Amino acid sequence: MAATEKLIEVKNLKKHYNKGTIKALDGVSVDINRGDVMVVIGPSGSGKSTLLRSLNLLEEPTDGEIIFDGVDITKKKYKSMDDATGRPVMVKVSIDEHRQKMGMVFQHFNLFPHKTIIENMILAPVQVLNMPQDEAVDKALKLLRRVGLADRAAAYPIQLSGGQKQRIAIVRALMMEPSVMLFDEPTSALDPEMVGEVLEVMKELANEGMTMVVVTHEMGFAREVGNRVLFMADGKLVEEGTPEAIFDHPQHPRLQDFLSKVL
Repeated sequence: MAATEKLIEVKNLKKHYNKGTIKALDGVSVDINRGDVMVVIGPSGSGKSTLLRSLNLLEEPTDGEIIFDGVDITKKKYKSMDDATGRPVMVKVSIDEHRQKMGMVFQHFNLFPHKTIIENMILAPVQVLNMPQDEAVDKALKLLRRVGLADRAAAYPIQLSGGQKQRIAIVRALMMEPSVMLFDEPTSALDPEMVGEVLEVMKELANEGMTMVVVTHEMGFAREVGNRVLFMADGKLVEEGTPEAIFDHPQHPRLQDFLSKVL
């Protein structure tokens, strides 16, 4: 895929609370291309997580458009061509269908505590994609080997460290073969010594060409792995650019102030 092919277009996205007095998102527009590793940085309360959660409508926008793979998922229906007649028809937007193409990894791992690791991993592919169970188990074991956790397949989440759980959460999302992976501060709940093992898995995904949108406080990851960095403040996209431009040549005073505190 060409890196310039748009996968997601965000147009003038707004998310207001309390009758418009709180503007979590205030007119954000950005294109996410296939193969992008887009890292979103900014102070707490800047709208980073709200933007990320809006991409798969975990947050329902107040206004604006999110066009994912050519379909505006904020609308109830979209225009398509009928294969039989060749005429345009209105097709209902299935947000569940689109969410299947967006892997999501949260701060907390959201693993089912009463299921083993392998059961956690095969649940969605078997139930949602109708993948045969044997095939799902084979695929899960390959992914577990990839992150060095094949020996934990029969374990329960309570028996794993935080870093191991988060690596499981990542490969569980990969079981659905998503078009894009969304990471909402995936290392913020981890002990410092566990952060590296999770970032390493994310780095490998990026090197393999996975489209990723990552909200993080890990500036080293943003600089080293991202190809685009967005800086948000007060619900607005204040500045965007390459890691070099953002970290070495910040233009906006708000970004300059933020970097002076975190670097």
